[in-house]
Amino acid sequence: MKTTRRDRFTRYVAAAAAAIALAVAGPVLADETCQSPYMPKITGEEEFVYVWTLGVEGLGDASDKLVTVDTRRGSPTFGQVIHTISVGGRHEAHHADFTDDRRFLWASGLDTSQIFIFDVHTDPAKPRLVRTIDDFTQASGGVVGPHGFYALPGRMLIGGLSNAKDQTGRTGLVEYTNEGRYITTHWMPTDAEPRGAVIEKVADGYGYDARVLPRKNVMFTTSFTGWSNYMTDFGQVVKDEAAMKRFGQTAAVWNFHTRQPKKVFHVPGAPLEVRVAWGPTHNYAFTTTALTSQIWLIHEDERGEWQAKAVGDIGDPKQLPLPVDISLSADDRTLWVDSFMDGMVRAFDVSDPFKPKQVYEKKIGRQLNMVSQSWDGKRLYFTSSLISRWDKQGADNEQFLRAYTWDGTELRDRFALDFTALKLGRPHVMRFGSRDLYRN
Repeated sequence: MKTTRRDRFTRYVAAAAAAIALAVAGPVLADETCQSPYMPKITGEEEFVYVWTLGVEGLGDASDKLVTVDTRRGSPTFGQVIHTISVGGRHEAHHADFTDDRRFLWASGLDTSQIFIFDVHTDPAKPRLVRTIDDFTQASGGVVGPHGFYALPGRMLIGGLSNAKDQTGRTGLVEYTNEGRYITTHWMPTDAEPRGAVIEKVADGYGYDARVLPRKNVMFTTSFTGWSNYMTDFGQVVKDEAAMKRFGQTAAVWNFHTRQPKKVFHVPGAPLEVRVAWGPTHNYAFTTTALTSQIWLIHEDERGEWQAKAVGDIGDPKQLPLPVDISLSADDRTLWVDSFMDGMVRAFDVSDPFKPKQVYEKKIGRQLNMVSQSWDGKRLYFTSSLISRWDKQGADNEQFLRAYTWDGTELRDRFALDFTALKLGRPHVMRFGSRDLYRN
């Protein structure tokens, strides 16, 4: 049956309306903040945490794997690993996310550019690997390092980190259908090919994260570095003057519907995760810069123009704490910021987004990367691994999943798992699972 443009548009609008309804209907007591608004929400407390984990040579089966941890209250296996599924080989496991119907989890390997698709709906406690995409670079026209996954109606938006030509951070956004069929590639704007974008200072063409604010028809992207840097020992990178120049210094705002870049901001220091505010009148997003340790605000001004400005420091930037993952609470009042080098998480009061105030900090481990926060703000989960060749060495190479409850004043231990002792590897990104979503 032939699908017309009007049919596609109607489905798109319907999906967007449903997503908005889910986002504002309440109360939503669980799920993870900072996810795509096009996904259904978990309305009960998360039952499982899926951890995408890097394999380590000589440890267990040495392969990248998806690890399922039981988080059900009262369960005899609460806080324990109840299932693992290996994908064979080490691919530099990194990020993962759900399709818009939340039935499948897409996960990536930054080194091999392979994508692994897991069925998480048939039995949420025991995900199954159902497909591997191994021609991503060829299909996309040369994009390397599929990094972030972002659910759109019926399709997946995939941000790349590099390219096959020179392995720098020059890259693009790639779209696939939920069934795993390649659709199109949108290359990041550059000085030579701005694609209609206004450029503040430079357009480096680098990529990292992508997030959408549907009601304003905008998409935000950030920038990191390429394969030649992230697959090299971090100590060597920081000593290489040329390599240090190959880090992103841009963020961009796009017309979401047309996928055309509108403006490229100068945000020096490798802006990583971008988190969009949820409030119906909150027209802004946050990002943090890894190398300069700053909080940046991307916001719409009184004229309806988008601007970006540094609004706060994270720890002591001179000590290079290396902020990595961030999580914005569902009420847009608290921004959690992890920093890798000092192993700290810091909470900022961002009720005034132009004036973040640090209100709490805690050392989670000797190294720290990802944070996942429940929708009600009462539970936070942390993992340790950044990139295999950037993780610390010796005793400082802690590899863990640590869970806490948050009472508004203190993070309190809930459970902890030592992934090295369990011979699982290096835990990276986490996503929440639940049977409730599929029971009807």
